[in-house]
Amino acid sequence: MSKHDDEGIPSRRRFLQKTLSLIPLAAAGSGVAALASPDAHSAAQNEGVSAHYVPTFFNNDEWRFLLAATDRLIPTDENGPGAVSEGVPVFIDKQMELPYGHGHLWYMQPPFADAVPELGYQSSLVPRETYRRGIRAINDHCQRQWQKVFADLTAAQQDDLLNQLESGKLTFAEVPGVLFFTQLLDNTKEGYLADPLHGGNQTLASWKMIGFPGARADYPQAMDAPNKPYPLGPVSISGKRSV
Repeated sequence: MSKHDDEGIPSRRRFLQKTLSLIPLAAAGSGVAALASPDAHSAAQNEGVSAHYVPTFFNNDEWRFLLAATDRLIPTDENGPGAVSEGVPVFIDKQMELPYGHGHLWYMQPPFADAVPELGYQSSLVPRETYRRGIRAINDHCQRQWQKVFADLTAAQQDDLLNQLESGKLTFAEVPGVLFFTQLLDNTKEGYLADPLHGGNQTLASWKMIGFPGARADYPQAMDAPNKPYPLGPVSISGKRSV
């Protein structure tokens, strides 16, 4: 898993730059290959703002999975803090208690059928159900294979399982593996790039990485300097600024 692309730009930075234009559209694909780093610290060592958070939707086993999985998708490395320390699991947990988590933002009546992504969400499962069924299925699979749950596997084993889910090689009767991976990856990216008001991106690290100014009110000096990086740090909706 290369940390830099052919042009010498850190892969995570380039991936997030491309992702910013896609959210909130479904954007699965190349997630683990682009983001995971074999020498990243474990989630337990980098929990940051997630360490003292008590989830309202996820139970303990599900929360441990979420910490481990999001840590593999966006690990802490030389480019900056990872998903866990930035509060991405917190963001996802909060989303599960909002209309989004209950599927109230979509038309959720039958018939349900496979279709191209351009036709919108097609599953009968709302995000809450997708997470609950998917995490249980993956932990059961891990127990059969290694007598351990996902959170207790090595980083290499976790990466391999996530790659299998993404490619469709690993799937389950209760939830398609690709559907679960897409849900997890989309929410991880959204949380990492969201305003801190929603739980993730607590130090504005991703905005600093991609050069996004955030909720600043005006940009007169930027208009007089086209094609030059914006000189000021990002600001959140609540007025929080990067350090």
